[in-house]
Amino acid sequence: MSAGLTAGAAAVLNRKQIQADFCVVGGGMAGICAAIQAARGGLRTVLMHERPMLGGNASSEIRMWICGARGVNNRETGILEEIELENLYRNPTKNYYVWDMLLLDFVRREKNITLLLNCACIDARVDSGVFAHGRTARIRQVTGYQLTTQTFVDVAAALFADCSGDSILAPLTGALCRIGREARGEFGEDVSETADSKTMGMTCALRGRETGAPVPFTAPDFARKICEKDFAGRRPDLRNCFENFWYLELGGEGDTIADTDKTAEELMALNAGVWDYLKQAGGAENWELDYFGFLPGKRESRRMTGEYTLTQHDIMNAVTFADTVAYGGWPLDDHDPAGFARKATANTSIPTASPYPIAYRALYSKNVDNLLFAGRNISATHIALSSTRVMGICALLGQAVGAAAALAVRFGLTPHGVLLEKIRTLQAVLLDSDCFLPGLRRSVSPFCLEAALVNGSGALRDGEDRPHPCYGTETCGVKVNNLTSIEYRFSMPARVETVHLVFDSDINRLTLPGDRCEREHAMRANTRLDSPAARLPSTLCRDFRLEAVTAAGRQTLLDIRNNRRRYVHIPAGIEAAGLALTPLSNWGAGDQTAVFSFDFM
Repeated sequence: MSAGLTAGAAAVLNRKQIQADFCVVGGGMAGICAAIQAARGGLRTVLMHERPMLGGNASSEIRMWICGARGVNNRETGILEEIELENLYRNPTKNYYVWDMLLLDFVRREKNITLLLNCACIDARVDSGVFAHGRTARIRQVTGYQLTTQTFVDVAAALFADCSGDSILAPLTGALCRIGREARGEFGEDVSETADSKTMGMTCALRGRETGAPVPFTAPDFARKICEKDFAGRRPDLRNCFENFWYLELGGEGDTIADTDKTAEELMALNAGVWDYLKQAGGAENWELDYFGFLPGKRESRRMTGEYTLTQHDIMNAVTFADTVAYGGWPLDDHDPAGFARKATANTSIPTASPYPIAYRALYSKNVDNLLFAGRNISATHIALSSTRVMGICALLGQAVGAAAALAVRFGLTPHGVLLEKIRTLQAVLLDSDCFLPGLRRSVSPFCLEAALVNGSGALRDGEDRPHPCYGTETCGVKVNNLTSIEYRFSMPARVETVHLVFDSDINRLTLPGDRCEREHAMRANTRLDSPAARLPSTLCRDFRLEAVTAAGRQTLLDIRNNRRRYVHIPAGIEAAGLALTPLSNWGAGDQTAVFSFDFM
């Protein structure tokens, strides 16, 4: 701990110590996915989060949409798809409190995760010196303060991940970072000739709910007076599913960390004034204020400096990296620092290559030996960040960091050591965990490739878990009649260690109800009387049975009802003469069920 930072308080308040393999600071979508992946990889993982609910910008406290790569068949899968499919099943009305419970459930079910909510990271103990690969610092422990229990929590770990958004571990550990906009000459980007410290701003959520009768509204005294000219061409429309008031944005011209509370006050005044304007202007008489945000959702603050810095050139040209561990595809969505005060277009929306690869080297510190990071704080330029910052991409980055941490601990490596010695293994782990890496295929064992296949085709064992142009295909796997078994038959009994299944979860969301906005987003902004009930994609396999063929007959390995998962990776550990997968039904697509992958090791 930094000398004297909490010395007085430590004498009278509680303190506890936790020893872990991996500590994740920040429980937004990146931190959740990092912690879950690491825990599933066997690491004793601590997830420290300063708020009472998980999800960060996606939580009920801030209510921003999880957006990601645009384009056909580019949707993010892995842990994020696992969460979102479960949400479609449990949460048909897209209730944010059900969503909060779901995120908590996903984390708490992992026995290797110790969850610290209401716990702000306030300090770190760092060793200085000469470490491998030119690093000059190593984190020994971090300290959090849990407000609800008045307890200091010291977490010692081999590895740490900063998924806090604001990069709290940068000032606490001396990790290199930057803030603001680069000059054109630094990376050769299409930006200003001069650098500055300005960033994209913050937004407090404003959400409405349609009712069957007029609902009065009396504006608070602090509300800012808003008139039509303030909208500068914007036309708020509560019945438009895409209306989430993102443009009610301020704070980019100041300090998006130090000025947060001041900006929050300004945003609340703005939002109260906007709601009052909508009620007075007509057309919103039957709408009630469903949610009024008090905590701003941030787009940008500190960005860590990694082994590599992702740039506009990388994103626009889909530069290929040997160490690709994630991908993006959101436009260059750069918001003007003036936000709502700007009387012209408030943001850019420049299409990028989609998907574009993201290098592992952008996810760990250039100078701190055991520090990784994921989320909107990765090593990227300001203009590159305007694309990588959205939460679908951040979730992939978090899963990659969690997988890297598991390998680092398993093999006694630093994050940079994983790059040097285990990058192919890291990519294989991510592919096996249902993460799409553009241009890469999952490895399938020769044992599987040589087995006779009945009622299937080679497309089930080609290592491609979605149809995608990068594979040169428009289809994936096979469709099989329900109650019909796809069978592998071996020439002689052999040991099967794992089985990998991937079903069709309709990653383009074409079979879900509602318009494109309703189909593509896990949650909604404003709720209309005719807002549809969410449900699982009709293409997804609902009931199935997986069996091993043994000398004694068929032995059931899995018998699943009401399946909500796209992929299932099963440790089998059985001597068998064959395998049989029998789809029994789907969630509404008819008499045939699509199976993208069915292979084994």
